[in-house]
Amino acid sequence: MTWTDGDSVSRSPVMVNPEVEESYRILRSRIDLTRLPKYSRDVTERVIYASADFDYLTDLVCDEDALGEGVTALAAGALVIADTPMVAAGITGCPVLCKIGEPLTRRLARTAGISRAAAAVRLAFGDAGPGAVWVVGGGPAALLEIMNRDVEPAFVVGMPAGFVGAAEAKDALRASDLRAVSNVSEKGGPAVAVAAFNALLRAARDLAGSRAGWGPDRPDAEADDDGAGW
Repeated sequence: MTWTDGDSVSRSPVMVNPEVEESYRILRSRIDLTRLPKYSRDVTERVIYASADFDYLTDLVCDEDALGEGVTALAAGALVIADTPMVAAGITGCPVLCKIGEPLTRRLARTAGISRAAAAVRLAFGDAGPGAVWVVGGGPAALLEIMNRDVEPAFVVGMPAGFVGAAEAKDALRASDLRAVSNVSEKGGPAVAVAAFNALLRAARDLAGSRAGWGPDRPDAEADDDGAGW
């Protein structure tokens, strides 16, 4: 993985977005997440911030060890694959592979009689192979395909939304042996999937930076994608 310009070293002071700073202040005044372990806390706070939905405190299913492995995979350069263009567009801190809009995906979906989301997973796995980090925030078809095709992911953010099949697909993800973060209810979607991923990406950036001698304590570190600083 190559960090993009937004994550590079800057010689300018940290720019803090006052609106973002105030949003996090309000969030932290209304809910205490300090009892959660680090990565679980980071993911939960980021998802609540993105959704303004405090129910995610109990709806999210976070396994600290699995989240740590996801962070390690990202810090080591794991390829990131998104299920939809909306998810891909929300990830600005690293390169993202998304196949769902390609003509070959539509052709495979027609000839194989599968959804475009499932076809996109097959094609992305063909390009990426095992060890990728998958971010699913659309419908459940991509999540089911990841499990059915045995793509051997390093980590899965599985947060599709919908009344038909989404909760069941997330149940199946939790029942699998895959390292993942998910939520229990029918809700989810691109915004919260991206939020969960970005929390892990920020932690991976800090981990990679600390190994290289720069990280969250650098006075010249740029703000992250939500402007809160890192």
